[in-house]
Amino acid sequence: MSNTHRPEVPADLARSWLLVNGARPELFDQSRASRADQIILDIEDAVDPSNKDEAREQVAQWLEAGNKAWVRINDRNSDFWAHDIERLRKIESLQGIMLAKTEAPSHVEDTYFGMGQSKPIIALVESALGIEDARYIACARGAFRLAFGSGDYRRDTGTAADNMAMAYPRSRLVTASRVGNLPGPIDGPTVGASHPILREQSEHSVVLGLTGKLALAIDQCVVINDTICPTNSDVIWAREFMADFEARGRVIRDGSDLPRLGRAQKIDKLATAFGINPQ
Repeated sequence: MSNTHRPEVPADLARSWLLVNGARPELFDQSRASRADQIILDIEDAVDPSNKDEAREQVAQWLEAGNKAWVRINDRNSDFWAHDIERLRKIESLQGIMLAKTEAPSHVEDTYFGMGQSKPIIALVESALGIEDARYIACARGAFRLAFGSGDYRRDTGTAADNMAMAYPRSRLVTASRVGNLPGPIDGPTVGASHPILREQSEHSVVLGLTGKLALAIDQCVVINDTICPTNSDVIWAREFMADFEARGRVIRDGSDLPRLGRAQKIDKLATAFGINPQ
């Protein structure tokens, strides 16, 4: 895989989403310069309630200096939501909002309209109610992608952390995203420093149809990007298939050609976005 030139990965295709504590501005610049496809400055769970105002202001000032990032704001039912909206709504370099604890389409739409209909909303679904209503959340005005708050979901439901137990909510988000015509959802983070476990969990996300993953540390981003990514052999196959298809005048030979063409085009699009150029 050649990454001599690393293009900016658009948010609809982004694999690694690095959560950065909004109360620690010394981390902002190095996070922006990391291998994360996108960064999210977190002024929700990462910040103690007594420090919310200060963290919000630090995040706003960093963005107003021309830096780009997403911001995870507090949930619609919290006392902090309106203050988050008011402070962030006019900042042009803000790339979008991640809305914590989304449980209803109205949560997304209130946030979208509160932000002046100018910023995309990632709905972070973290509860049983949110999972059951994921289809409607995905269809809400302003919804851009769904994300899975896996830790809070386990806390809400008592579900174990193993792959089988967590397959249902992840699959619900994948299906809901398709119904809402959204990009694939973003999986929850892997806690801990083990890269083999992170790789295994990222591979499981891909198997279920999720196309991104939250990261808690800079060094996790490389692993996530490498895992949620077409392989060199995938890219070679895709480009050879498309070249052959064009060479034969785009003639359909059998019922497998169109599905294979669709897969090849998707792989080629991702490879271009991720700067994958197998030699």
